[in-house]
Amino acid sequence: MISRSMEEYLRTIYSLNEEGKQAETTEIASRLGIKPSSVTEMLKKLADEGYVRYEAYRGAELTTKGSKAASKIARKHRLLERFLIDILKLRKNSIHDQACAMEHTLSDEAEEALCRVLKQPERCPDDEKTIPPCDKDVTSCMVCEEVPAASERGETIIPLSDLTEGQEGLVTFIRGGRRACQRLADLGLTKDTPVRIVNSAPFHGPVEISVRGTKIAVGRRLATRIFVRVR
Repeated sequence: MISRSMEEYLRTIYSLNEEGKQAETTEIASRLGIKPSSVTEMLKKLADEGYVRYEAYRGAELTTKGSKAASKIARKHRLLERFLIDILKLRKNSIHDQACAMEHTLSDEAEEALCRVLKQPERCPDDEKTIPPCDKDVTSCMVCEEVPAASERGETIIPLSDLTEGQEGLVTFIRGGRRACQRLADLGLTKDTPVRIVNSAPFHGPVEISVRGTKIAVGRRLATRIFVRVR
């Protein structure tokens, strides 16, 4: 059984990785406001449990098991932030700590309901980071309500916009309703379609991809709605 403290660590490592930073002991300690020695002890425990690969003086790297757990808790945290600011109208500077306190007790059923009520939000309000997709075995939000219960995807998926030049992936999930799905289907982007990043423009510019033998440019915002399994 993963503890609340372990989830905090995994979410912190996940966020650092999103920012392109290495999850070093001192960086984790700074984020969590605790001593580096305590971080070292927890990282060793997480490594023993199979959630991270830890190397002294270099920090930690999430394993597949760790990535799944971290993505799950990050999703709950970011959905709660949206709920607190969009529905309860709380001040932005107060939502992070409250979401931290609530994320560990939010059930999977409540998480799914929250996502539907919020209409499948794309980003959290605190730092505009992408909300990870659910682990239901669905290809888009359009068919989400047809699946009665959560099921393990069994894979880690990331937004197409997070891939770097030359990286490849398989389209796994599209965030959005019928219109978004149809728009992407018209571009040839359907489930299990291989894609490769040709060029990723800086400053939130478009992402050029190779799909089905054709190069196309996808707007950055649209690219954040396409989730892929990295090959």
